[in-house]
Amino acid sequence: MLSNDQMVRYSRQILLRQIGGEGQRRLGAASVFILGAGGLGSPAASYLAAAGVGHLVIADGDRVELSNLQRQILHATDRIGLLKTESAARTLQALNPEVRVTAFGERIDENNLKTIIAGCDLIVDGSDNFATRYLLNQAAKEAGKVLISGAVLGFEGQIATFRHGVDPAAPCYRCLYPVSGEANGHEAVPTCATAGVLGAVTGVVGSWQAAEAIKELLGIGVSLSGSLVLINLLDGIVHRVRIAKDPCCPVCNS
Repeated sequence: MLSNDQMVRYSRQILLRQIGGEGQRRLGAASVFILGAGGLGSPAASYLAAAGVGHLVIADGDRVELSNLQRQILHATDRIGLLKTESAARTLQALNPEVRVTAFGERIDENNLKTIIAGCDLIVDGSDNFATRYLLNQAAKEAGKVLISGAVLGFEGQIATFRHGVDPAAPCYRCLYPVSGEANGHEAVPTCATAGVLGAVTGVVGSWQAAEAIKELLGIGVSLSGSLVLINLLDGIVHRVRIAKDPCCPVCNS
């Protein structure tokens, strides 16, 4: 049963016929892993906490820097130097004290990732490099988890849902990006640190990731599985394109 306070806090969400009281209870029982408390992780975690997702597990080994504050809305000026996960936990628990936040102030790798995601229902990827994305993609397959992916650069962003962990017919991140520029011996792909990013773009993409996570947790709406959404806020354009499953993908065939 939802408490009176919960009925008030989530009232606008409960009014949605696709969610209702039962959906709200399911969100309260859910656990989501968010990799990164930066530009994407900030809005994603904020909206998942506000929506009443009961347990958020956040991993990030970085500390808050002045240059983060233009887009990483979990943090504030007086927290410069703090671990991002510590700052994130403070913000999220102030926003919604009912939400439990487990923070890992360390970088993820093959050794700790399996343990961290074991009890989570879903993965939200807010990382900024191919190596980490490939690692999460493989972990999602092995652990049987849905992966919500996002990326940003400049005025552009992309969002995709990868259900290969629960649906063998679904494509994975490696089907979309078989080999990274770095792995292919080419010039490194530009990053926000080298090419810049509009803070509002991270807000749009991270919020969209939160919406897709809620849809997957509740089994509502149309999944983005098998699709890639591309947004360009400078030109005001949104495209949705299909992702083909790669028959030679080493992850899907493992």
